[in-house]
Parts: sequence; C-alpha cells; structure tokens
Amino acid sequence: MIRTLVVDDEQPARERLKQLLAAHPDIEVVGEAGDGIEAAEKIAELSPDLVMLDIQMPGASGLDVAASLGKPRPSVIFCTAFDQYAVDAFELSALDYLLKPVNRARLAAALDRVRAAATPTGRDRAIEQLMQSPGLSPTRFLAKRGNRFRVVPATEVVAFTFVAGITHLLTATEQLTMQPTLAALARRLDAGAFFQVSRNAIIRLDAVKEARPFTDGTGEILLANGQTLTVARRRWRALLDQLEA
Repeated sequence: MIRTLVVDDEQPARERLKQLLAAHPDIEVVGEAGDGIEAAEKIAELSPDLVMLDIQMPGASGLDVAASLGKPRPSVIFCTAFDQYAVDAFELSALDYLLKPVNRARLAAALDRVRAAATPTGRDRAIEQLMQSPGLSPTRFLAKRGNRFRVVPATEVVAFTFVAGITHLLTATEQLTMQPTLAALARRLDAGAFFQVSRNAIIRLDAVKEARPFTDGTGEILLANGQTLTVARRRWRALLDQLEA
C-alpha cells in the first residue's frame, strides 16, 4: 500500500482528490491537512509514502513544506493552478504535478510514476533541484519548536547552526530545529543575505552586530541574539567584504 497524505487549503479539493484516489486499490489515504504547517506536522507524525501537496496555501506554501522535509523524503505530487509555462518548470524537476482541476487520467499517470520510481535518493535529488531553481530563494522557513512547526520569515533569522547532528534555526529569542542539513540550506539561501562562516554555521548578514579579528587570521562575530560565533580563517576576508558591500 502507498500511504498517502492529501494537502490542500480547500476542503472541496481535498474531497475530490480522495474520491479520485479511492479508485486505486493500492493507495491508502492516511490523513489530510488544510495548510502548510499542519502538513508538516502530519508528515512528521504519519511518515507517508506519498504527499499530494497543494502549492498556494496560506502561511506556508507547498514549496515551503517540500523544502522542510528531511531524508528520506516521501514522494511528492504537487497540485497547482499555475499556468502551463510555470507547470513546465515543475515537470523539469522530475517531481510530478497535477494541474487543477485534477482529472482521472492525469492522476493515474502521476501515480504510475510514483509506483515505478524513484529511489529515495532520486526523490531527494529531485526536490533539491526544484528548491535550487532561480527565483526560489526562501523568504520563510518551517522550523520546529517541540512538536509544533512555526513559519519563520527570513528577516527574523539570526543564524542556522549544526550541532550534534541537528540543524537549528536561531532567532533573536528562540532556538528551533529543522530537518534539512546545513549543506542543503546553503544551496538554497540568497548569497546576498546569508553567509556561511564555518562548516557548522550560516549567519544572516544583517544580524551581525560586531566583527572582531584574531591574530591567527580567524575572527569572531557578535549576532543580534547576543551569541558569538567563530569565523573560519578562509572565510574571514570574504565575510568582511560582504559586510562592507
């Protein structure tokens, strides 16, 4: 059975998808969600094999949800009302899409691709390629506090750190956790707004309050949340250049 989560902010759209999926005996709908935050929580709770994921939703979009997933990821079929030119971009990502309103034949073809597919590694690579597409630098992030997810605007981020195998998002007042690795985040972030100061930390440039050089060629920065981070020697000069830009 392919355990499936249906995500759409419109209940009639969810009901239609569930009715269409009921015609496929190997598809089991294990849950549904009405927005991006609820979707992220249900994915963490249910570990579905497949997520039918709307793109345009309040709070957190389908792209935000896909980008927040850790590995191994479920298969994702995006549902979109975008015009054909935008849809072409999703097709190039090697993930499938359904153009609303969903029709039976197109859904059947998408499910065949899921059945045939894709190794977990292939699914991970496809989502990462989509997340790295031009114009998709994130303006917000889904991060976890306890058992709840929160949408954090990029402007509230002070830093991302990687400690003891866990990725953290730091704001001025909170430390939240995230599923993506620091390397995956680095590939998606706007290089004009964020800078990787070491193997274990990426900072938002506007959150730097002070930069102090050391005699060994490294340095230290003071961030808006009061935390200090060491900057690797080979990154110090480039950081200063970015701060002066």
